[in-house]
Amino acid sequence: MAESRRTVVVALLVNLVIAVGKLIVGILGGSSAMLSEAAHSVADTTNEIFLLTSLRRSAQPPDATHPFGYGMERFFWSLLAAVGIFVSGAAFSVYQGVTGLLHPEHGESEVLLSYLVLGASFVAEGISWWTAVHQLRTESRAEGRGFFEHIRRSSDPTVKTVFSEDSAALIGLILAAAGIALHQVTGRSQWDAAAAISIGVLLAYVAFALGRDTKELLIGEAADPELRAHLWRELAAEPEVDAVVEVLTMQLGPDEVLVAARLDLADGLDSDGIERASARIDQALHQRHPEVTQVFLDATRASARERARSAERSGPPPETP
Repeated sequence: MAESRRTVVVALLVNLVIAVGKLIVGILGGSSAMLSEAAHSVADTTNEIFLLTSLRRSAQPPDATHPFGYGMERFFWSLLAAVGIFVSGAAFSVYQGVTGLLHPEHGESEVLLSYLVLGASFVAEGISWWTAVHQLRTESRAEGRGFFEHIRRSSDPTVKTVFSEDSAALIGLILAAAGIALHQVTGRSQWDAAAAISIGVLLAYVAFALGRDTKELLIGEAADPELRAHLWRELAAEPEVDAVVEVLTMQLGPDEVLVAARLDLADGLDSDGIERASARIDQALHQRHPEVTQVFLDATRASARERARSAERSGPPPETP
């Protein structure tokens, strides 16, 4: 969490500084693209505050009203960040662009100042982007995954949001510079307006992608398929387990997983034997998978069909990760 907090703080400071610069230049020059970029940076700054709030609130320990902890706070505030990107960034950018197309301005804006601010912003955003990339690369190596595979499968929306925002910001800066340059060369402000609309469309896509992923986590998404397969095989390999009837999982937070399993235990186990087996299996799962924080085991009788399915899915005993 400390590394995620550092990544978010860097992004917050960067966006706060460049938002002011873009806003001043946008107002002075009347550039739709620059005003869109200013709105983009303001939205990103607000989102970093949301993400910092999520990191602080998700660290609260479990209590009577939230017995599984507050890990899902990360998902909730990340969803708000996605909404913020759409409302404050995408909608405003498209509005600026459409207004510029309907009411084109004649003459040139403060192009030199615009280029200077865009260049400085690109460097600053690049630093923030690289901080997020470094964290994601470190995490992907630890998980034994490729970089983009890790982004797709990661259940931590915080650093993923920062990476997506900064990637969109760098592309948006290029679009803004292109629009201003074409406006300068042709004398037609429609190019500047088109750049603003392009930035809005880009932000809308980023907001949609982040919102979709975070929504799945917020409404109870299961754990990673690879982890679920490991859990199934590990439970089936336990000597007291005749068959695994069902394994249900849910992400309680980026690094917290709930596991509920229905197991057909071996015949002849008395109540004490079931208790000992359950306690040992619980401990083994925690040791092999630290992210598994809650385990619920239910002893049940498997049907012939469920036994066949258990044998088919179990395969050879898994290696301990």
